[in-house]
Amino acid sequence: MAKSAEYGMGEYAFPRGWFMVAEAADVTTKPEPVRFFGQDMVLYRGKSGRVVLLDAYCPHMRVHIARNTTSYIVRDGDQIDGDGIRCPGHGWRFNPDGQCDDIPYATGGHAIPKAACVKSHKVIERAGCIWMWHDAEGGAPDFDLPTFAEWDMEDQGWVRWRLDHLGTLPIHPQEVLDNMADLAHFIPVHGSKDIAFFENEYRDHVMIQRFAAGHRTLVSDPGQDVLVNDTWYTGPGILQSRMEGQYPTLMMICNTPVEDGEIRCWYALMVKVGNERANDAGVSMARTYQDVALDAFAQDFELWKFKEPAINILQVSDDGPFHKGRIWNRQFYNPKVRAGEFHTRVNGVHTSVDNRTRVKAA
Repeated sequence: MAKSAEYGMGEYAFPRGWFMVAEAADVTTKPEPVRFFGQDMVLYRGKSGRVVLLDAYCPHMRVHIARNTTSYIVRDGDQIDGDGIRCPGHGWRFNPDGQCDDIPYATGGHAIPKAACVKSHKVIERAGCIWMWHDAEGGAPDFDLPTFAEWDMEDQGWVRWRLDHLGTLPIHPQEVLDNMADLAHFIPVHGSKDIAFFENEYRDHVMIQRFAAGHRTLVSDPGQDVLVNDTWYTGPGILQSRMEGQYPTLMMICNTPVEDGEIRCWYALMVKVGNERANDAGVSMARTYQDVALDAFAQDFELWKFKEPAINILQVSDDGPFHKGRIWNRQFYNPKVRAGEFHTRVNGVHTSVDNRTRVKAA
């Protein structure tokens, strides 16, 4: 398990950006301990429905706010108080911004100490997921979370995705992002054939892969048809991939650092099965598509699970622009004011294969 410093990523161990931390349906008024970015946190849903993510340890006596089942505050159902949460040790209440606003046993008009606070993390609930903004500098987001517009297009035939929880991988996220530039793996790993085009574009905080090729099994006419994919990262933690065809799909892969050199992963796929809200048969078809697509992704996942860190890639000229992708990723591990330096070095289109005249969508 290699760490950010070994890859020469930059000043920070963990990247800046939007990251998935939970499936929305799993977040309830029962506080859950979670750990990301080397930090213990508490995730819960307040009485209003608001999702809150706070650092885990009460500043009073360092009690873990979520890891308790025996305190009467927990047993009596009093831990979630409005949108705030009470520490199970002494009942101090912290509001969603992390500030203590009540010490139930304090007497004599003593003011609550200014230091009585825990860090609150910016979260957004969208497309069935809980997203966290992480920034080692503590700044506001400098790019937007994707809209995932298809999530709200059920009346136009889109079936919302099922989230597949893939657990953790003992690798640095750089090893996953390398896939975006990895032209050479498509044929031996995924069964692609006769690559028509492959290019990468770097556009500030977005990294894009455009790819078209035949396939052994996934096209109607393996001798003529090609699969066309547009794939992009929004920041270093959220991949989306769009494939057009009889049933258009939108795939999502999320990787979120747990420790420096360890990530947690999720997978999901939305499918457009018609022009109106899907019936049971349409939903079943979408789930079958997701299962088939997950099998294909598992081919990458297995490689990542058992590989050693590629600190330096022994690259040949036809591999793809790994070096560009790694420079792009470094913007998120360095102070925000330096992002432009990395944009200047990589922004633009880098084409590895271009035989577009033979592209006929499957």
